Amino acid sequence: MRQKQDNTKDVREEQEHLSDFMGDIGNFDLPDLDLNLVDFLPSDETEETRYTLPKVVPMKEDFVMYDNAQKMAKELRLGFGERFDAFVSGSFIFGDFIEAYLTTQRACAKKMTISTLSLSQNNVDSLHTLMDKGYIEELNLIISVYFWGNERRSLVPYIYKQLDIGDRFQLAVAGVHTKTVHFETLGGRKIIMHGSANLRSSGNIEQFTMEENPELYDFYEEHFNRIIDKYATIRKPIRNSKAWDLFTRMTFDKS
Repeated sequence: MRQKQDNTKDVREEQEHLSDFMGDIGNFDLPDLDLNLVDFLPSDETEETRYTLPKVVPMKEDFVMYDNAQKMAKELRLGFGERFDAFVSGSFIFGDFIEAYLTTQRACAKKMTISTLSLSQNNVDSLHTLMDKGYIEELNLIISVYFWGNERRSLVPYIYKQLDIGDRFQLAVAGVHTKTVHFETLGGRKIIMHGSANLRSSGNIEQFTMEENPELYDFYEEHFNRIIDKYATIRKPIRNSKAWDLFTRMTFDKS
């Protein structure tokens, strides 16, 4: 009886130790485990165990290549009502894909809206090129409060400098975690891209969907316009037509 009580105590202590190690993972009972098997070894050790440390592989600089996005853009043919889903490697830069798609397909976005948690200086330069060369006529960029807080004295001023061209750009800052792009081309396609990838490379496997879908486009356009209207950071003059519409609403819509 004494031996059984000791064994029960040992198991309970082992479970408590494992719980402390793993953290709060929910309200369920931990199974009986032999903690002697939970031997976390460096991944280059040859001894076989059930559990090993995650392998952290540093990404080589030559893996981050524009050619990856360019190859996909060249091979992609997105017709009306079509959609594709893709997994991309950690070397894939989603922001480069936007540039590669518009330039290789010779498409012009009448208006493009991007929402992202973060982006890089290279992404900003890419968007500047697209606006300067006429591939994007109007650009809305929605960034996260997190990004603003970290980059407000460095990359955010650079965004204004590079993208605020000819009153064709708006920057909104909101509590968003979305990663989306939607735009309408001069040819009438309404295209949406959404998935896990931010504009810059993350070094992780990512997925995204690209589709030509007018109904979904209109849904995105409506809701992201609400965010832009509320959280825009650039004050723009009211154009003549909009000023007249606003004046007539204020004057005659008082019933």
